[in-house]
Amino acid sequence: MTAPRSRDRLQLDAAHVGEEPRKTQIIAIYGKGGIGKSFTLSNLSYMMAQQGKRVLLIGCDPKSDTTSLLFGGKACPTIIETSSARKLAGDQVRIEDVCFKRDGVFAMELGGPEVGRGCGGRGIIHGFETLEKLGFHDWGFDYVLLDFLGDVVCGGFGLPIARDLCQKVIVVGSNDLQSLYVANNVCSAVDYFKTMGGNVGVAGMVVNKDDGTGEAAAFAERVGIPVLAAIPADEDIRRKSANYQIVGMPGTRWAPLFEELAKNVAEAPPVAPSPLDQDGLLDLFSAEEVGRGVVLQPASLEDMHGRPVPERKSLEVHYDEVPA
Repeated sequence: MTAPRSRDRLQLDAAHVGEEPRKTQIIAIYGKGGIGKSFTLSNLSYMMAQQGKRVLLIGCDPKSDTTSLLFGGKACPTIIETSSARKLAGDQVRIEDVCFKRDGVFAMELGGPEVGRGCGGRGIIHGFETLEKLGFHDWGFDYVLLDFLGDVVCGGFGLPIARDLCQKVIVVGSNDLQSLYVANNVCSAVDYFKTMGGNVGVAGMVVNKDDGTGEAAAFAERVGIPVLAAIPADEDIRRKSANYQIVGMPGTRWAPLFEELAKNVAEAPPVAPSPLDQDGLLDLFSAEEVGRGVVLQPASLEDMHGRPVPERKSLEVHYDEVPA
């Protein structure tokens, strides 16, 4: 798979003469930490696989929790840790070391450094370099789903947008200001890189933990992107997800929701969003929720010292003018 440079779906070379080339959609999903990206992607990828699609799910969050729900809570060996261990042993990392599958879904985790021991963004870049060595651009999938943390702004986390590594972006948010702030930041990044010649667009938004208050839907309308699905704040979903259960299985209560999401994710075209400014974000919420009406009061030097501050004479020297 070569990195796309247009909005057209990625064309893979046919493995054999006369074989229909496989078209791969590479989709990056962004959102605030804890907003439910991993939940959404685990269930989405599972449903897509059950519909007969070849799906690769790649976790790009240093927490390495993208695949935990898919694999019933089991931790997936990360590419970064495995490649480092292999290198120390004088070996090279192999596909079977880092890629695992369940019911047709292929999945892997990039991983990241421990706290204070490196840059997470640099870890993402290193992870993609390793993927390229493993033959990433030659793999044959219908969909590659990338799970990215949206509230970390260093370069590695913006890689798919900045380098056109995906065709489109999907944002996951909820009816709260912080998650919509992150979603708006992602839209701003897409908008910025479009001015630099980029081709990535935003395909839409998934509203997770939807309590019906409507702020996330209003945000999507204001920035010009569709709502691909609204996943309710339901106790059944919360409990099953906490127990690492897939809720988006065919024939179950929540199957229609994820069937619709899979369809919308596949068909939604990438569009150029119109990100909001800070006041625009605040306008999505009532004054009681966001504290509008507060006036910024400048602090004085006396405020900073906590007492009156005597005026100090200037040491600047003034010279009398010399008569002509």
